[in-house]
Amino acid sequence: MKRPLVLVAFVLIAVGIAFRAVGASASANWIVFSGTSPDSAITQLFRIQSSGEGLQQVTTGSLPAIDPAFSPNGTQVAFARTGSGLFVVHPDGSGLERLTNNGRDSFPVWSPDGKRIVFIRPFGKSWGVYVMQSTGGPQRRLSKAPSAGRPSWTKVGLVIPSAGDLVRIDPATGHVLKYYGAHIDIVWGLNTVSVAPDNSTLTFVGARNPDPGDKECGEEACQRFGLFFENLRAHAKPRKLTNDAGPAAFSLDGKTLAFAGKNALVLQPLAGGASTTVATGNVLPGLSAPPAWQPR
Repeated sequence: MKRPLVLVAFVLIAVGIAFRAVGASASANWIVFSGTSPDSAITQLFRIQSSGEGLQQVTTGSLPAIDPAFSPNGTQVAFARTGSGLFVVHPDGSGLERLTNNGRDSFPVWSPDGKRIVFIRPFGKSWGVYVMQSTGGPQRRLSKAPSAGRPSWTKVGLVIPSAGDLVRIDPATGHVLKYYGAHIDIVWGLNTVSVAPDNSTLTFVGARNPDPGDKECGEEACQRFGLFFENLRAHAKPRKLTNDAGPAAFSLDGKTLAFAGKNALVLQPLAGGASTTVATGNVLPGLSAPPAWQPR
C-alpha cells in the first residue's frame, strides 16, 4: 500500500526539524560562570547560552568552584576549587578530575594546542607561574617569570600581568620576551586581567573615583570599582567601560565582552552599541573571575 505523499512529506519535514534541533543542541555555544544560588551560599560553576537559555549548574560540593577556563576544543573546563586545587570537568558536569592538590592554585588557562595548562601559585613572597600537562602530572615553575597575576595564553603567546604591566614570557622558561607598556591597576587589577585573542587589548577591574555624595562608608568615601578597557596598540590610557562590574572575558573573535553586572551577565560589543543582559534566573553571578566562552 502506498503512503499518501502528504504524509511522507510531513514525516520528512519532521525528521529534518528534529535533526536540526539535535545538531543545534550539540553545537550550542555556552558561557560558564561562577555564581551562587538560593540553595547554597557556596560559589559553584554554572553554564548558560548567550541567548539566555539552558541555565544549568555544572559543579557541586562543599568548597567554592571559581576561575573557569575552556579547553581550546570546548570539551573541558579547568577551574580552581578554593582550598583544594585545580580540576577539570565537562561542561555538562560529568567527568570531574583533579589536577593539583595545592589549595592556593589559581587562574588556570590552556595552551592554544590544549596540551598544557598554566596557572599561578604562591612561591616565597610572590606568585609564581607554573605549567603542567593538561592531563595532570608534575607541575613545573617557570623560574625566570616575574611575579604574576591572572595569565592569558593566546596564539600570540603566554602573557602575564606583572607590576602594573602586561608581559609576554617564554612558556618553557618564563623569560621575559616583551613588555607591552600597559597601565593595569597594580593594587586591584592584576588578578582580573583578560587579554584579547590577538593581544591588542585588555580589560581589568580597578579603582574608580567615588560617586558624588557617597556617604555609605561615613565621612570617608567608599572604595568603588569599575571595569576598564585598554588599547595596547594605541598606547592609550585605560578607559572605564562601566561601574561596579566583575572581570570580563573576550569572545572568541575579540569583538564582545562578557562580564557579571546588575545581578546578571552582560554582553558588551566593543565597537559600541547597546549591551545585552543575559538573565541568570535565581543564580547570582560572582565577581571574582571572568566568565568563560565555549569555543565552537
